[in-house]
Amino acid sequence: MSQPRTDTSYRWVIIGVGALMTCVGIGAMFSLAIFLQPISADTGWSRAGISSAMTLNFLVMGVAGFGWGTLSDRFGARIVVLSGAALLGLALVLAARATTLASFQLTYGTLVGLAAGAFFAPMISAATAWFDTHRALAVSLVSAGVGVAPMTVSPFAAWLVAAYDWRTAMMVIGIAAWVLLLPAGLLVRRPPAAAADAAAPSGEIGNLSAAKAFRTPQFAVLAATFFLCCAAHSGPIFHMVSYAVTCGIAPLAAVTIYSVEGLAGLGGRLLLGVAADRLGVKRVLVAGLLVQAVVIIAYLRAANLGEFYLLATIFGTAYGGVMPLYAVLAREYFGQAAMGAVFGAATMASSIGMAFGPLAGGWVFDTFAAYHWLYIGSFAVGLGAVAIALAFPPLPSRQARHLQPV
Repeated sequence: MSQPRTDTSYRWVIIGVGALMTCVGIGAMFSLAIFLQPISADTGWSRAGISSAMTLNFLVMGVAGFGWGTLSDRFGARIVVLSGAALLGLALVLAARATTLASFQLTYGTLVGLAAGAFFAPMISAATAWFDTHRALAVSLVSAGVGVAPMTVSPFAAWLVAAYDWRTAMMVIGIAAWVLLLPAGLLVRRPPAAAADAAAPSGEIGNLSAAKAFRTPQFAVLAATFFLCCAAHSGPIFHMVSYAVTCGIAPLAAVTIYSVEGLAGLGGRLLLGVAADRLGVKRVLVAGLLVQAVVIIAYLRAANLGEFYLLATIFGTAYGGVMPLYAVLAREYFGQAAMGAVFGAATMASSIGMAFGPLAGGWVFDTFAAYHWLYIGSFAVGLGAVAIALAFPPLPSRQARHLQPV
């Protein structure tokens, strides 16, 4: 039986809601960079102490993403994202009223990370349930909210800080999160039975439980590739501005390199999403990872702003484009039943990888007074991601046998 047109159309509402939630959730978390200087100037707290909230965010968001994803499998995405929206606004309002560094780290570093983890895996899982075709593009569009965040939430935060004090600005962002995300959460719903049946692959593979999925070599390859991919690019991304300055680029111009990377990442999500639907997810993922590794080492040869811009465009396209593809692979290998838990667990691995890069880059610079070994090490890690990605077996739709736990 064909799917009603209204149901087909509503799946794009799910995509829009998912993009909005990832934009606001991730944007609110990363806006800490905007608040860093005014918070330090107003409170006297060390920048290292304030910045540690971001490290906590990555770690907490990774663990929370697994938990929230598991809950979305059991209870549906709506209650999960509504809970996350309520918690995000509350965390920002409480952080704005923090009177000690410890209380700020607890509210911003822990609660904001906990809330942000409620959006990505559950909404990616919801999107894959609605699409039986163009699934890579759908996932890429949801994750595009992450790319839009630096161009929306961060400038809004900067304008608020310039017009008011940091506490007022942070409280306004918290209230805005409630205003935008709570109504949007009410729009999230499960796909109709016809859509769910069409989206589910045939055979036992479509109904693997999370426990069985975690014991397969396919999940081990997925998580390891995701971890190494993020560990490879997080250091170069975080330290890009500082590295460009050491290469003789003016500080204000160096900041624009980071902006070019972010914009290219947004385009890369769409470009590689379309390519994956046409050419195959594994093929595009491996190619994207290889390009990412090559560009990382090529940064050591960059000598002027034009060369940095060129590499930033390619780098942003590659790392931004491959990120949504892990969700598509998770859906194709393990089906929809445990999609939230499986992708949440893979995202947890990626968050741990992201946490390594900034720390490693800081240690390298403190030790050698240069960033060369960061880029050499990241290149090696990137090649490791390519090697492991090549171990992905053919997708279940091309296999005659089912996945077998090890």
